[in-house]
Formats: sequence, C-alpha cells, structure tokens
Amino acid sequence: MPQATTEQQQPPVSPQPKPRSKNIFIRFFRQWDVQLMVIPGIILVFIFSYLPMYGVVTGFMDYNLFTGSRIWENPWVGFKHFEAFFAAPEFERLIRNTIVISLLKFLIGFPAPIILALMLNEVRHMFFKRVVQTITYLPHFLSWVIVAGLTMAMLSTENGSVNMILQSVGAIDEPINFLSIKEYFWSILVSVNVWKEIGFGSIVFLAAIAGVDPHLYEAADIDGASKFKQIYLITLPSIMPVVAIFMILAIGNLLNAGFEDILLLASNPVLRPVSDVIDTYVYRVGLGTHRYSYAVAIGLFKAIISIMLLTIANYIARKSGNSLW
Repeated sequence: MPQATTEQQQPPVSPQPKPRSKNIFIRFFRQWDVQLMVIPGIILVFIFSYLPMYGVVTGFMDYNLFTGSRIWENPWVGFKHFEAFFAAPEFERLIRNTIVISLLKFLIGFPAPIILALMLNEVRHMFFKRVVQTITYLPHFLSWVIVAGLTMAMLSTENGSVNMILQSVGAIDEPINFLSIKEYFWSILVSVNVWKEIGFGSIVFLAAIAGVDPHLYEAADIDGASKFKQIYLITLPSIMPVVAIFMILAIGNLLNAGFEDILLLASNPVLRPVSDVIDTYVYRVGLGTHRYSYAVAIGLFKAIISIMLLTIANYIARKSGNSLW
C-alpha cells in the first residue's frame, strides 16, 4: 500500500482568532454601533446621578435656599450636622428600625424570588405556568399608593376581608385594627413587599435556570436523583453566580429600608416608634422643616455606610469567584 504523503498526514489548521487589542479606544471604535446604544444610558446616569453630587458639600454648610446658585457663599460649619444627627434622641431608634426592617426584607424577600423561580421551573403545564407568572408579576407594576390602599382596605375594621375571614372561622371576636398595633407592623410591611416584588424578582433567576445544561438533569435522572437533589446539586450551583451578584447588591442596599411603603402604611403616628427609618426621618425633619444641610448630612452618612457594606460583601464574594469587581 502506498504511504500517505506528508500533506495528507497533516491535520487541517483551524484559523486563529484575531488577537484582542489592549487599547480601549480601538475596541470602542470596532464596536461603535453597539457602544452607541449605551451612550444614552451613560448620559442619563451622568446627569441625574453624578452632576448633583456637588450638592453633597451643603452637608458641611448652613445652606440657605434663597442664595440660589451661589452655593459657595453659604458658611462652612464642618461636621456640625453630623454631630447633631448622632446626638439626636431619635438616632438609636432610627438605626434600630432601619437595620431590623432591612434585614427582615433581605432574609425573607431575597430568597423568595429564588424559591418561586425554582418552583416555576418544575411546572410542566405551560398554560398554568404562564398564568402563575402573570399573576405574580402584576403587583410590581402597581404603585405603592395603590398597594397601600389595597392593604388598608383588606385590614380595615369595617368590612375588611382579613377581619371577616378571621371572624368567620372563630379566630377573633371583634375586628382588629392591624395598622394601629406596633407588634404587627413589621410583619405586614415585609409581607406586602414580598407579595409585590416576588414575581418580578424571579424573572432573572428563571432566565439563569433556563441556561443550565439539560444534559445534567438527564444524567442525574438516570442516576436516580430525585427532583430535590437535582435542584440542590445542579440548579442552585449553576445559578449561584447570579445569586451572588444580586446578594452583593442587596447587602449594599441594607440601609434602604424603604420610603414609600413605610410612609403610606405607617400613616398612624402610633406606629412611629417601629416605623420611623432614616429615609422617613429625612423627609419629615430634614425636608419638612427646611433643614436641607441636615438632610444632606444624613443622606451622606447612609451612603458611606452603604458603600462600606457593598465593598465588604464584594470582598467576601470574591473568594468564591463571584464578585462584581
């Protein structure tokens, strides 16, 4: 048999990809059509998030609104407004309520969309799955004014559905005004938040689950793994990078206990000892009484703590390879 020539013995050489340029400007112009779509978003963020940052200096001044654009003519007072906030009699109550409400929303509200996404992923009846998705998504698009109104109507002592159900099953004898009892407020607030955001929050996790290789489930099914084991050993580890990113962002927002929901649901002054958080305090005292520098100082304090929490969470997540930067 004749021997194969050298040309026939050599395997075909696949084309090598072009080396990636290290120059950021060259890469930008190579993708100019894609980058143009990002520019409007960058402009909006710059105008509404970065340009107003110069107003932070008013936290170190006795700012007078009537000076107009002559902001630098206001007298500098250093850390006067920070010290006033730390010495305020409401300081401990504000920090306690902010941390407790934020932690409750994080511990209950963060895993809720993940659990819903895992449950919806196991539903094989597409019509039922779409109906459930639609029902759970809709509350996100309702304003907090509407949601607070629905909550107040349901918990009302006059023809409120919750009191009527409890009375019909014999759980209570007289209607209870739930929104005037301090012990119930945190539970109501967190429950309404979870109901409003659980469906919309599950969209990202459903998309991440859809990207999991189906052959992994087939192999696990052949090995006899149950659905719970497949979720624990395949689904959760596969979507963990997405979960880690959202967890980092959630930890960075721990001091954002809420504003609209608390302001609308805690309209009764009786609830103020358990509902007053940093944001509502800034609105009521800082802006309501025109103490603008005081309000800016409190907001800057909260922002600094949030950045520290975000950095710490990102540092911890970096060890598992799922950090933001």
